[in-house]
Amino acid sequence: MSNEEQRQHGEHPNGDEVPAAGSAAPGQDAAQGAASPGPFGSQAEDTSGSADAGLTVDDILGAEQTDDAAHAESAGTGAPEDFYLEDLRRITAEFANYRKRTESNAVIEKQRAIAAAVTPLLTVLDDLDRAEKHGDLVEGTAFATIAQKIRGTMDRYGLETFGEVGEVFDPQLHEAIAQVPVPGTEQQTVLDVIERGYRLGEVELRPAKVAVAVGADG
Repeated sequence: MSNEEQRQHGEHPNGDEVPAAGSAAPGQDAAQGAASPGPFGSQAEDTSGSADAGLTVDDILGAEQTDDAAHAESAGTGAPEDFYLEDLRRITAEFANYRKRTESNAVIEKQRAIAAAVTPLLTVLDDLDRAEKHGDLVEGTAFATIAQKIRGTMDRYGLETFGEVGEVFDPQLHEAIAQVPVPGTEQQTVLDVIERGYRLGEVELRPAKVAVAVGADG
């Protein structure tokens, strides 16, 4: 067979098969297959990502935290918690102080209201003291019984008296009506009580009116 006939039948003149037009040589297909990646990437890429693909959620959650990560986390979340805690403590302390002031003010206002009602009766108590000094409050008499009831009522309201003979004179508690020179007196003391002083709790109704003993030399 001539060379021309061999070409027409797809044979090489030396006996080798000639590839058809548009088809690639066997060596060329292998080269292209090795060079071009598949639809999901090359085998090398799959191999490099196999280590990460093998991690599970438990592996990630159970991984040991580094010191830098722990410090960053504490720095990011600790400060706001400390701020809110300190703010809560401040508000709690302010509320406790406010409650104490409110309770204290309520007690004082109650005492002032009672004092306003009791103050006009102090002159009645003064008359009872004078009557007692003169011996007019004889036990068993109607006058003595009335005096006892009045004084008992004042005691239930919390009325207190102050100003006794022999006390050291205190201008905050005593009103000096008179000064009596007494030889050997080194310190001013209450020589006589003209009218008792009265207080109700922390509210002072009036000072005690007293005569004060002073030194004879002035």
